Amino acid sequence: MKKKYYIGLDQGTTGTTTLLLDETWNVVARGYKEHTQYYPKPGWVEHDPLELWQRVMESMSMALSECGVSAEDVACIGIDNQGETVMLWDKITGAPVYNAIVWQDRRMARYADELTTEYGELIREKTGLMADSYFSGPKIKWIIDNVDGVKEKIKEGRVLAGTLDSWLIWKMTHGKVHVTDCSTASRTMMFNIHTGKWDDEILDILGISRSILPEICDSSMVYGYTDPLDFFGAKIPISGSVVDQQAALFGQACFAPGTIKCTYGTGCFMLMNTGEKPIYSSNGLLTTVAWRLNKKMTFALDGGIYITGAATQWLRDGIKIIDSAAQTEQMAYDAKSNGGVYFVPAFAGLAAPHWDSYARGTMVGITGGTTREHIVRATLESTAYQVKDNLDVMNMDASMPISILRTDGGAVANNFLMQFQADILGIPVDVPVIKDTTPLGAAQLAALGIGEFDSIEDLASHWKLAKRYEPKMSVDERESLLYNWHRAVERAKNWSEE
Repeated sequence: MKKKYYIGLDQGTTGTTTLLLDETWNVVARGYKEHTQYYPKPGWVEHDPLELWQRVMESMSMALSECGVSAEDVACIGIDNQGETVMLWDKITGAPVYNAIVWQDRRMARYADELTTEYGELIREKTGLMADSYFSGPKIKWIIDNVDGVKEKIKEGRVLAGTLDSWLIWKMTHGKVHVTDCSTASRTMMFNIHTGKWDDEILDILGISRSILPEICDSSMVYGYTDPLDFFGAKIPISGSVVDQQAALFGQACFAPGTIKCTYGTGCFMLMNTGEKPIYSSNGLLTTVAWRLNKKMTFALDGGIYITGAATQWLRDGIKIIDSAAQTEQMAYDAKSNGGVYFVPAFAGLAAPHWDSYARGTMVGITGGTTREHIVRATLESTAYQVKDNLDVMNMDASMPISILRTDGGAVANNFLMQFQADILGIPVDVPVIKDTTPLGAAQLAALGIGEFDSIEDLASHWKLAKRYEPKMSVDERESLLYNWHRAVERAKNWSEE
């Protein structure tokens, strides 16, 4: 009998991962390709959509060739995407009208302030989000208003808009399918979480025509098939699509209300499953759709941190005090303590729970005795502090006690960080066997979409624990560290005047 394989495609902020899994849900092969980050102006972040498509194909090819699997043996493909990153393209030529504007981009911060003043409550009530330049709607508006010829092309019916799932599915199906899933739509600031549709009132406020937007679908269903001419000669069902963080929540088997995961990547993203009803945060968290299955939405509370892994990248590429991220673990141990140094990596402002677009990166407590090791340690510690800030407010908003944090992403390989995270939270931190839970979740949704599982509960047994970190720090030490961290955050706030 022919073996069956599943693909989870994670199109992330810094690169694209293709995970190839077999029928027992073991990882058979992995392909990864980085792509270029463009920073045309301070606070602006862009990707080249054609380069992203190229890297998707390369990472797929890498995974398939690594184990000699033919594309025809792949049962289905699930895609997860960056969420708020958005682009517009010409549906006749397939050419992007402008680069993709990345979720971290802050060019519409002032406009978002105006929206908050006038429509903040309306937007929050309808979408579960605050009016912020982080989300896709203001970014689409910027492209429409600032790129020559786009308004005319929209009138001619030539332009499509979409998050990166829409773009990739459109490319894979040779322009036959223009869709997004419910979880991704909920990150646009244009989706009504009560009706499950694009909201006409918000579209009018933003000046965006519904005609350019994709059809909103379940997170697990057959959207279309890969075009053999464009895609390794194979016709494969594309049957799962979801935002990357929601994919990780799914891959971590956080199916019960109150379960929570944190993904450590470029940024850090915490999601708590809150069940069938949206919970509105009083503390700056977002209310979002986790997934929609059989037309039924599951909701989540979302605490997003812009800069965590990217701060380590900055140590390597910006100030060049490390050669690789792997070094940081030993350097942090070598430091013995943070030496009184606190680093708030607010390179692009602060997200939840502070929501300050004008905060900037700040390092405090530096003395003549500060070493490279102290700075490295302070950088790792800043990740754990930011996760703690989010977890505390999640606890308050949901009134669900959090007993364990499930973690995933590249940084879970760092023993110092994971132990410090457990210490600063005061609860165990679990690392699963499959750390690429984001593409895993996408692949599992795809398998569900072609009927490989009867229910999501059938999937829970596939989650396996690799390592548990128990908290060891005293309460006094924890409180002292957090007190100084919050002092540092206050100094970082409201710095930029642009």
